[in-house]
Amino acid sequence: MEKITVTIVYDNTTTREDLEAHWGFAAVIQAHGHTLLFDTGHKWEILSANMKVLGFSPDEIEAVVISHNHFDHAGGLEGFLAQKAVPVYVPKSCPTLFEAAKQVNIGGPREIFPGIHSTGELGDFEQSLVVEAGGGLLVIAGCSHPGVDVILKAASSFGEVTSLVGGLHGFTQMEVLRNLELICPTHCTQHILMIKNLYPMAYREGGAGVVLEWDPPQAPA
Repeated sequence: MEKITVTIVYDNTTTREDLEAHWGFAAVIQAHGHTLLFDTGHKWEILSANMKVLGFSPDEIEAVVISHNHFDHAGGLEGFLAQKAVPVYVPKSCPTLFEAAKQVNIGGPREIFPGIHSTGELGDFEQSLVVEAGGGLLVIAGCSHPGVDVILKAASSFGEVTSLVGGLHGFTQMEVLRNLELICPTHCTQHILMIKNLYPMAYREGGAGVVLEWDPPQAPA
């Protein structure tokens, strides 16, 4: 089985001159034989250009997962859907975004593909993605508005969380990260340096162009 891969295609920062940084977040998830787009950033033009540089085409995306209906996470969706109409998984309270969308509103925890799950809507308007990877679970968050502790608790219903990637808006509860093997704080995270200093072995730098990999889930003994 191929490795689990998260490629950040839209973020506030980038270390690559051939990519554009812009306020927002999006990542391409390749896992369990499927390819998803998690969030779409703010501007389709930037998302499209960055995806092309990184070797991705809308044609290979099977589904879009929108963490929450804020401009910097759903702004590029209309442009994407003009290229390819795919199922769009959104939190339950999200209104119909575009008629072109095959919109699926998610309330509680739900499997999107085998090994890939939604936490369900948390805090009344945001969901996170949970992917079986390596010896545990990878959580991908948009902004973590409901609280990182709430998200990790919800994700743990699927197993042990070992990795966290994404925006950690307003996050200060550093102790909830202590058992994670990988932490990649991006986008709206205010205290990235503090996370890096507290958890240097687990910390990974974010930014457009960053590629993170995990081994496939371990088979039961």
